[in-house]
Amino acid sequence: MAHRIMLVPVGSGVGLTSVTLGLFRALEHKAVKVNFFKPISQPISGDKGPEKTTQILRNLSHIDPPEPFSLNYAETLIGDDNVDILLEEIVERFESHIKDDEAVIIEGLVPTKDQAYVNKINRQIATALGADVVFVIAPGNTTLTALEDQLEIAANNYGGFKSEHVIGTIFNKVNAPRDLKGNLANDFSEVLLENASKDDSVNYKKLSIFNKSFSLLGCVPWNSDLIAPRVKDLAEYLDAKVINEGDLEFRRLRSITVCARTVGNILGRVRPGVLLVTPGDRSDVLVAASLSAMNGTKLGAILLTGGFQPEPSILELCKQAFEKGLPVLSTKSDTWDTALLLQRFNMEVPIDDEQRIERVKDHTATHISESWIESLTKNVAKIRKLSPAAFRYNLTDKARKANKTIVLPEGNEPRTIKAAAICGKRGIAKCVLLGNPEEIMLVAEQQGVELNDNVIIKNPEKIRHRYIAPMVELRKHKGLTEVVAEEQLEDNVVLATVMLAQDEVDGLVSGAVHTTANTIRPPLQLIKTAEGASLVSSIFFMLLPDQVLVYGDCAINPDPSADQLADIAIQSADSAKAFGIEPKVAMISYSTGTSGTGADVDKVRQATEIAKQKRPDLIIDGPLQYDAAVMENVARKKAPNSPVAGQATVFVFPDLNTGNTTYKAVQRSADVVSIGPMLQGMRKPVNDLSRGALVDDIVYTIALTAIQSSQI
Repeated sequence: MAHRIMLVPVGSGVGLTSVTLGLFRALEHKAVKVNFFKPISQPISGDKGPEKTTQILRNLSHIDPPEPFSLNYAETLIGDDNVDILLEEIVERFESHIKDDEAVIIEGLVPTKDQAYVNKINRQIATALGADVVFVIAPGNTTLTALEDQLEIAANNYGGFKSEHVIGTIFNKVNAPRDLKGNLANDFSEVLLENASKDDSVNYKKLSIFNKSFSLLGCVPWNSDLIAPRVKDLAEYLDAKVINEGDLEFRRLRSITVCARTVGNILGRVRPGVLLVTPGDRSDVLVAASLSAMNGTKLGAILLTGGFQPEPSILELCKQAFEKGLPVLSTKSDTWDTALLLQRFNMEVPIDDEQRIERVKDHTATHISESWIESLTKNVAKIRKLSPAAFRYNLTDKARKANKTIVLPEGNEPRTIKAAAICGKRGIAKCVLLGNPEEIMLVAEQQGVELNDNVIIKNPEKIRHRYIAPMVELRKHKGLTEVVAEEQLEDNVVLATVMLAQDEVDGLVSGAVHTTANTIRPPLQLIKTAEGASLVSSIFFMLLPDQVLVYGDCAINPDPSADQLADIAIQSADSAKAFGIEPKVAMISYSTGTSGTGADVDKVRQATEIAKQKRPDLIIDGPLQYDAAVMENVARKKAPNSPVAGQATVFVFPDLNTGNTTYKAVQRSADVVSIGPMLQGMRKPVNDLSRGALVDDIVYTIALTAIQSSQI
């Protein structure tokens, strides 16, 4: 039987859902089969629809957890002294849905003053399901001694610390801000956010209750980004009128400022992510905030109270700020009542907020004991396909271990700056931003981005002259002069490429602003191909919902010959393997096997044979049609003896037209995240970005580049 872990909350407001999602993500990272069960739903006031954690995991993973029993049904049986019947039904539902080779996370009930039976029923469920118990607790202002007492009382309910099924605890919301009474903050008011306590995690590790049988299994620090709701969530809660929609759907709120001051006294409060609450007749505040937004400060939103509507002339003055995406809302409540409503706003993540859920998962997962997670992978089946979550984790984990420095020539680009800060903070890579330091710092401030010691800013104007002689040396066979070299070095991509050639950095990432040609041309001229590589090609990592596929070549070679196509297949297979994907290479064509003829399909057939001869250790087959390569039922009909058909993980397209069209069609039609293009065959790693790249795309491309550098 695989592991059954029951998360039992010690007190309310401990962030049980966050810990559940984080533990689920941590197990996903290890590519193990994992499932979830919430025996009894426990909706909070205002909740509608299905149980939250169950629905989140249904929506954002490929499991189908059992439906929990309703709280009303459970309380009826408990009240009628029919607990045995309830437990039997819970066990029956669990056993009929959960497989023996799955690790299972079971979520206990939260104790409340109205549900005194919770502790007893949690114990009975844990016993009935044979689950190991892990306590989840939020320290708050509790002393270390009091924490020990709380955990000891909780453990005694399950047989004490010596019980083989009581294995440890996870501290959540460590160093969370507290109110004036020392209690955990339950909103995102400005005063509370400024009152975050120091990190006590080191002290928690020293508690005397921890021993070989009862361990500290996680210490998750509080993070303000995880409680940042979308403007639309607040608008729906307040039933607010939308004066300007702007980026209502995805702009996030990180603090609240209630403002009735003069303009001169509010400027220090106008910061990125702030919800500025002000009476609707304070046109001066609205205009001042709009001017700040026009100058680049990414405010969260403006909320006008009292039912007052700005005059058309005032709205016209603010038009440019509105066009930059500033949401403006209006509510009929006065400022005092609005402030009270904001204090009661539910800070739990909504089911449909996928971005925030992913952040919660990743943040929590990284602070759960890796050795414990590793122990949970024993006696559990592995997932054959590499999931996107496991792939992303492998990327960041390998990048951290590589400890490389990546140069970003588009140093003043907002997405690039934010990505560099994230990489630095998470230890993914050190990033060198090329650009004017004052301009970069201003953009960072406007975006609410804090640059750390792992982000290095270099002014091209002050360092460009150093690279004239090295560049002349690199291109002397082409007759490059100092004058022409100096001129070409005005291009930051060229400058970054010479820095890479001189081993001052380990890799280069560009393309958020520059075209693919502008990004790739300098490296092809100055870096050249790796030893043994006949060409430079590219792949995309396609993050499908349930697995990661590799597509190549989709960016570089217009019409490769059979020999070149074979090399692309080999390069792509090696890249897939390097990033944790078992390579099963499908050589794609309009025909499967010997059913078709013609120059194009003959080229693919020939390339397949060449690749097999060069690398007999690889699993390669072709020609295969795409449906035969990816669908098992089609494969059984069209290519029943193929070792690749129906289970391909690497797709090699016959030409650029086919490859580029296919990857974009899949990406856009299926709403699939694609990472790439990653260049293969270069002597040093250089990677291109899509000009529509998101911040996360840049982060993962930097990680890819760092890993490549460690493998070359």
